[in-house]
Amino acid sequence: MLNKHFNFNNFKLAKKLTLLLSFVFIVGIILSGLALASILNYKAQNEISTKALLLSETINSIRKYTSTEVAPELTTRSTPDEFLAQTIPSYSVRKIFENLQKSDDLYRGFYYKSAMLNPSNLQDKADAFETAIVEQFRQNQTLKELQGFRGVGNQDFFYIARPLSLTESSCLRCHGTPEFAPKKMIEIYGTTNGFNWPLNEVIGTQIVSVPASQILQNARQSFVLVMGVVAIVFAVTILITNLWLKLFIVRPIKKIAQVAEAVSTGDMEAEFEKVSNDEVGNLAEAFTRMKLSLAMAIKRFDRYRIQSRDRIDFGDERTIN
Repeated sequence: MLNKHFNFNNFKLAKKLTLLLSFVFIVGIILSGLALASILNYKAQNEISTKALLLSETINSIRKYTSTEVAPELTTRSTPDEFLAQTIPSYSVRKIFENLQKSDDLYRGFYYKSAMLNPSNLQDKADAFETAIVEQFRQNQTLKELQGFRGVGNQDFFYIARPLSLTESSCLRCHGTPEFAPKKMIEIYGTTNGFNWPLNEVIGTQIVSVPASQILQNARQSFVLVMGVVAIVFAVTILITNLWLKLFIVRPIKKIAQVAEAVSTGDMEAEFEKVSNDEVGNLAEAFTRMKLSLAMAIKRFDRYRIQSRDRIDFGDERTIN
């Protein structure tokens, strides 16, 4: 009973068209939504990763400039017991980055850290998340970069992490053993942290994070706005199409069916109206020819019936005479 009640073939043409257009509308909205979401998500991630990569490359340039230009120049002008923080790449980057954040609100939410497992400055101590990244670099020596999303509080950040290792033996002056370290450095940081760093091994990660919440939110707002417009356009288009089909197809066919029903009951005065030159108009013409043929057949039958009756009546008269 249920299958019979919902049999599509039992529906009238207007209802079939409405269901078909509704199906097209739903499928169109779903496919459009999936495609748009994919495009906006890709665009948002590309925008976020571009900012992060630009900042990361800028930071690496600062580190390289400090280690190759600033550090050698200042080291030759200082005594072995002196400690100049300006010769440390991570210190230079942190200071420049702090000044950048103070001068431009755009960079307030950006984050940089030289996260070390055993830093001299505890501000550079790697947290649990950063430690896990360092371990990944240690386990896979060919891995040069990691990137992805992480949540901090109520905000989402996109991060790019690269391994940090001690490649210059001259750095062991500060990070070898406490007895060989500059006295000024010992006074600032003590002898507990930042020593016995292994040479040519990953000891930390340079991690750059850029805020992603606002960009992702903008992408979601764009998605809602565009999908709203698409849904309205789809709905109006389908509504107009449905109305057009009812006016120029369903209604003329219904009129043809009504006239055909009248003709079948003997009303030969009913006329099939041709309102267009399309297939529906051709159908009306075909029914008109069929009605004419039927009328001619009926007339021939009536003449035959009258003639037959006359012959019978004439035959009866001759018999009586």
